[in-house]
Amino acid sequence: MAFHFRQRCFSSALLAVVIQLLHGASGQLVVVEEPISAPPPPLVDLNGGDGIVPALFIFGDSLIDNGNNNNIPSFAKANYFPYGIDFNGGPTGRFCNGLTMVDGIAQLLGLPLIPAYSEATGDQVLRGVNYASAAAGILPDTGGNFVGRIPFDQQIHNFETTLDQIAGKSGGAVAVADSVARSLFFIGMGSNDYLNNYLMPNFPTRSQFNSQQFGDLLVQQYTNQLTRLYNLGGRKFVVAGLGRMGCIPSILAQGTDGKCSEEVNQLVLPFNTNVKTMISNLNQNLPDAKFIYLDIAQMLEDIVANQAAYGFTTMDKGCCGIGKNRGQITCLPFETPCANRDQYVFWDAFHPTEKVNLIMAKKAFAGDRTVAYPINIQELASLN
Repeated sequence: MAFHFRQRCFSSALLAVVIQLLHGASGQLVVVEEPISAPPPPLVDLNGGDGIVPALFIFGDSLIDNGNNNNIPSFAKANYFPYGIDFNGGPTGRFCNGLTMVDGIAQLLGLPLIPAYSEATGDQVLRGVNYASAAAGILPDTGGNFVGRIPFDQQIHNFETTLDQIAGKSGGAVAVADSVARSLFFIGMGSNDYLNNYLMPNFPTRSQFNSQQFGDLLVQQYTNQLTRLYNLGGRKFVVAGLGRMGCIPSILAQGTDGKCSEEVNQLVLPFNTNVKTMISNLNQNLPDAKFIYLDIAQMLEDIVANQAAYGFTTMDKGCCGIGKNRGQITCLPFETPCANRDQYVFWDAFHPTEKVNLIMAKKAFAGDRTVAYPINIQELASLN
């Protein structure tokens, strides 16, 4: 479904108040009459047909960034060839040869590809916005080695700006609040808090916290951030866990035996465990909210266990990169990537190929409880 619009301006703060009024203290929807005014213009329909949700709002890091770092002073960029070699239109800022996981999810929802916040204009914002930024993390200092990036707190602030834009086009705060409540929020954060914070020698966190303490710190902050999005009107949330980070080419290249780093894989376990607990707590404590967890590690383990069935031949090297495991230096401008990209799990030193992304998108959308809990994205989107 799409948003209805009439010209009127409401701030994101006012929207948050309206959302609370709409749902009341009990979380039950309260019917509020809107002032009578001119009828809305026709539904905005940017992709030839309505999706099963009004919009998709995306928050995360380079796994799902689609160009937000292109025009900021950052070393974390992918707006050059051969990134985008299989994407219609070439390099966009996606850290992939083609589509990302959230691109696949948007398509399955019947939505257009969601524009980057830095590039979204006009009515594009009505079907959703992607705020993800390479090198970003839950913690504000994460990714500082790359200079420019947009941490999760700033991404949430950018969503508030989008709410103001939507409200300026809308038929009223009540209409906006209802549409936002029916939209999906996809959040995939945390990998950089390990790769570009805890595991970096120039960051103090490893000397300050053991793995459990660091996982606790991250999820305490994460809980506050997700609650902010709830207070801004979000009600349907998809939260992705972390994958087997000890098996990415960048980490494999640092080892001596060619095997996944079990130290790194074990390091992130407290985070995933804590996120699952957080999901349950938020579902219990926030009226009318529905959070689901995507088990990215389980999805990747299934791909590894059934690599032949999926058509993969190379699990331990990047398709584009330099050095050991093609993971010591990630994909450089105009480097020649592998030709058989559909047989590779990893595109570069850190990120999966389009083929893996689309497999995971389908699992997230329609998978069973081993990969999406307590329900999958399709079921979440269909909830009233």
